[in-house]
Amino acid sequence: MNAPSDQARTAHWITTAVEARLLRGALDVERTAHGVLPHRLPARAREQFPDAELATVEAQPSGVRLAFRTRATAVELDALPTKTVYQGVPSRPDGVYELLVDGRPAGRGSVPGGNVRVVDMATGSAVLRPGPPGTVRFTGLPDGMKDVEIWLPHTEVTELIALRTDAPVEDLPDRGRKVWLHHGSSISHGSFAADPTGTWPALAAALGGVELVNLGFGGNALLDPFTARAVRDTPADLISLKIGINLVNRDLMRLRAFVPAVHGFLDTVREGHPNTPLLVVSPVLCPIHEDTPGPTAPDFEGGELRFKALGDPADRVTGRLTLGVVRDALARITAQRAADDPNLHHLDGRALYGEEDFAELPLPDRLHPDPAGHRRIGERFAELAFGDRGPFAVTGG
Repeated sequence: MNAPSDQARTAHWITTAVEARLLRGALDVERTAHGVLPHRLPARAREQFPDAELATVEAQPSGVRLAFRTRATAVELDALPTKTVYQGVPSRPDGVYELLVDGRPAGRGSVPGGNVRVVDMATGSAVLRPGPPGTVRFTGLPDGMKDVEIWLPHTEVTELIALRTDAPVEDLPDRGRKVWLHHGSSISHGSFAADPTGTWPALAAALGGVELVNLGFGGNALLDPFTARAVRDTPADLISLKIGINLVNRDLMRLRAFVPAVHGFLDTVREGHPNTPLLVVSPVLCPIHEDTPGPTAPDFEGGELRFKALGDPADRVTGRLTLGVVRDALARITAQRAADDPNLHHLDGRALYGEEDFAELPLPDRLHPDPAGHRRIGERFAELAFGDRGPFAVTGG
């Protein structure tokens, strides 16, 4: 007897409620008027600092995916995206939803329309233009029981409305893989990555065979105490903290505040993870800020958005932060603490992306790597952290 066609099977869609049990990589799930909204910071953190920019980036679901078991050969997901557009800058392509079957790419699509958040980079003000939800559909999946993941767009706030399949959905069982929690800046969030599995943490997680929780927040890796508490309270087997670039490009603090803030952040993380392998990663190479303090400003010279540093290199003597200053401080801090914390490790970010990499794969906007740069960083991190001699060496799973 022939198997039913996709058209015949999808005549009998099964709707499954999108709930926290189906989501991986989210710390909280909020009920909305449309459905559910995954968050990468808990509600208490969001309440403590209701900042519009932070609210946007933490709700952009970098690393968040729907995960389930099913025999379905067709899957539909209704969603309401909120897309960010910057005045004077060409709009980015619609965000990508990627479907994996048993860990392998099996489809990709986008949801057109949705809300649009228009940001004036000169003032920081934003206007929200409401729009309709849409649907992304995947068909032609292999028959038989399989693990399915739908990775959500890392650049769009995504409210999930309905999941439909042409066969029942089951919870994805625990495969015994270690959970890696990573916190970092826009590079970790995925700026300029082409798709959600193309961010460097997602690439590194796939190569390392671990489950990713990505707390990379564009422009907001700022040693915030509420972020430290979120890391502290989130179950994880491996933790990495990429510290420095946002503190420099926001010109947020001086060396006097930076050193105790790093200690405080690490102290808080260790309250919840006293013996978890913990890797502190300093910034990757960024020539505009190697020896020049922030702040960073947009530079539209030449008709394209790039960034420039506005600080004065001479101000390093007064404690203003540059990437060089930050790297030296992080190396000292981790060496000091490692004397009593054998599970604390340090990685110079230039081992992930340094001068030779910049010569081959320059930063398109002087600040963020392109998709090839993300792959380079992800592969290097997998080798240095998850490799046999790395602090996150993972066996089995």
